[in-house]
Amino acid sequence: MDAKPWFLPTTYLAGISVGSMEFKRENIHGGWATFFVLLSLFIWRSLKAYLGRSRGDSAAVKPQIPRNSNSASIGISEIIMDADLANLINTLDGKLNEKERWEDVIDKRNNLMSYKAKCCKPKDGPLKYISVTTFENCSIELLRDFYMDNEYRKEWDKTLVEHVQLQIDESSGTEIGHTIKKFPLLTPREYVLAWRVWEGKDKTFYCFIKECEHARVPRQKKYVRVGFFRSGWRIRKVPGRDACEIAMVHQEDAGLNVEMAKIAFAKGIWSYVCKMDSALRKYSTALRSKRSPLLTSLKFIQKVPPEFESKTPTGHRDISESFASGEFGERKKISRNKSIAKGLLLVGGIICLSRGHASLGAKVMMACIVKKLATKHGSVSSRVEQMKQITSQSTLEK
Repeated sequence: MDAKPWFLPTTYLAGISVGSMEFKRENIHGGWATFFVLLSLFIWRSLKAYLGRSRGDSAAVKPQIPRNSNSASIGISEIIMDADLANLINTLDGKLNEKERWEDVIDKRNNLMSYKAKCCKPKDGPLKYISVTTFENCSIELLRDFYMDNEYRKEWDKTLVEHVQLQIDESSGTEIGHTIKKFPLLTPREYVLAWRVWEGKDKTFYCFIKECEHARVPRQKKYVRVGFFRSGWRIRKVPGRDACEIAMVHQEDAGLNVEMAKIAFAKGIWSYVCKMDSALRKYSTALRSKRSPLLTSLKFIQKVPPEFESKTPTGHRDISESFASGEFGERKKISRNKSIAKGLLLVGGIICLSRGHASLGAKVMMACIVKKLATKHGSVSSRVEQMKQITSQSTLEK
């Protein structure tokens, strides 16, 4: 079979990757404060990269999570397993890690679509995003083909520099591709990814993508190889409406500063999604019928194992329902409010201890409270010692 690119997941995932944001054009006539923040982060990142190279660091980017170095030596059909699909389904069904704290990023809509996204920072990896995009007056087949049509994407997504299909396994439907993308103000990023698509009941489609290695793509100094990439989506019909939604989970280490990545995402994602929606509306049936790579790709979509599509337990909401009800991410707000309250108490305690008018008993009690809060929040021990010295000095004065 002719190995042609048929599906490009990298930036199609609702513009999750920062390079897809095109945030430079978001507010041309304003946002100078944001510009200077981004510029400062960029300068800091450049200096850090330069110092790293001067120390003889051979790796362009050190991923926060080790990638699977054995993926180049195992069979292509074993890179993505059914277990990856099971984990994706569980995540999109709302079965999240209770230790992860999610915060709102964006919630916008117009007459044709809506987009909601939240993010969290795991302890052992890069930023993780979950988003739900709903397209009105759109069929499942149209949205699926739009996401899978790599040739059409080249016409509207200007962040794409190059994409080449490297290998495909017809038995498992797993494909490996090489992609190069523009990143504003930064070195272009290079992706070597494997992905696989499944069809479930009621015309629900799933896709899982992860990083891998391939002998045909040696590392090049002019690109930064993305060493960690895990992403997946689910396309399905919205009940009771002429609309479809795509729910996604995405985690990627592109070597960017965390704050820079969050700012770029928040500033640019809406304009990118609107641009994608405009391209979707122009995507016609006649255009789809002429895409031979797309028609070929549909033959390799796998079936979701029946045991993976059991009903969600009673009282358990999936991602889309949680987004709509506002429940998802509520724990983050509570945690943030508690942190603010404890922070104010900590500052108040420091002020109280630094003044000479309070009684010794009050100062001792406040010192104990401050020490407990400081220990819980990982504060510097020297600050606690300073408080002890203030208390001791007050005792001598008495």
